[in-house]
Amino acid sequence: MAQRAVWLVSHEPGTPLCGTVRFSRRFPTVEKRAKVFNGTSYVPIPEDGPFLKSLLFELRLLDEDKDFMESRDSCSRINKTSVYGLKVGGEELWPVVAFLKNGIVYACVPLVEQTLSPRPALISISAISQGFELLFGIQDFLYSSQRMDTELNTKLSQLPDLLLQACPFGTVLDANLQNSLDSINFASVTHPQKQPAWKAGTYKGKPQVSISITEKVKSMQYDKQDIADTWQVVGTVTCKCDLEGIMPNVTISLSLPTNGSPLQDILVHPCVTSLDSAILTSSSIDTMDDSAFSGPYKFPFTPPLESFNLCYYTSQVPVPPILGFYQIKEEEAQLKITVNLKLHESVKNNFEFCEAHIPFYNRGPITHVEYKVSFGQLEVFREKSLLIWIIGQKFPKSMEISLSGTITFGAKSHDKQPFDHICIAGTAYLKIGN
Repeated sequence: MAQRAVWLVSHEPGTPLCGTVRFSRRFPTVEKRAKVFNGTSYVPIPEDGPFLKSLLFELRLLDEDKDFMESRDSCSRINKTSVYGLKVGGEELWPVVAFLKNGIVYACVPLVEQTLSPRPALISISAISQGFELLFGIQDFLYSSQRMDTELNTKLSQLPDLLLQACPFGTVLDANLQNSLDSINFASVTHPQKQPAWKAGTYKGKPQVSISITEKVKSMQYDKQDIADTWQVVGTVTCKCDLEGIMPNVTISLSLPTNGSPLQDILVHPCVTSLDSAILTSSSIDTMDDSAFSGPYKFPFTPPLESFNLCYYTSQVPVPPILGFYQIKEEEAQLKITVNLKLHESVKNNFEFCEAHIPFYNRGPITHVEYKVSFGQLEVFREKSLLIWIIGQKFPKSMEISLSGTITFGAKSHDKQPFDHICIAGTAYLKIGN
């Protein structure tokens, strides 16, 4: 389990290359092992220049790459894993772990200890998980307290020495780089209990556990009797555990509300130590299976110091919380829109906030808006071609609200205006947040 190379690339739209390699590190000993393991399917690590161009192309971050390209954008190339194959010098470098955060692309190439033809399953490549752990550790280190570019440059200059401590010879020992920095600057502190390599240190203070649950409802409503509406809930449980001790054990139990729908497609964090098999086998794909596990859902784990996502899940609810109707009619440079929203009676009419985002893609800036709302306020973001309907903390007593209006757009500029391949002509969507 090792990494062949690591890169940090700053994304700079508008520049000739659209990016700059701010940091790169190769591990020659790991590269020799890759050549042995991969055999005839071995692809060498490229120089920074070709790698930069291929990476930004694959991530759709080049200014000139807004047009559809079948080799990258076809349905067969839909990527949900942040693991890519890069075309370099007529060959494909795979697997490449990469993601964009705060204007920086974090990337690495994990070592695959077998031939790459045929490609092994991602779950069988343990170095990919270590690659993510290392990149997230670098991200946390760079932006833990960084406020100015000078601080970022200082931290980037410290990376070579820190990786010698945290990732010697490409093997991740401690993804928390601040811990490595402390070991360089100060004398090491002895602990009565052995400190695991993946945990940076220990917490001292008042013990507390914070839990938050975020759910998003994805819904397609057709307003037609011959086409059934579809919807699904996607949830995330986030935890932050401030507990004393080297390896504290925590168990969180989630119970469904009365008449609540069972959780399905559950994915847990690697720190979860054990799990009921019934939880893992509950899947939304098998519609004929009526034996879904209904809880309670218990997650025993040894928490890391930082905030983390304990689990992800999906759920099938009887009805969407908000029913909607969204219609667009295009007349030359104008759009006539009609939006009707209705809060379902089963949903509590009380929110911290509720607003509807109505974006318009592939058009110029908004130059004029005439509208009428039955409830709430409408904000217009002209340059972003965006309307935000601020509903507030509750719906009116009727539970129904409406918005209608006419929107005029100016000349279109691909460089500045929102662009999307799907939302063309009358294809659009509305996003509700609360």
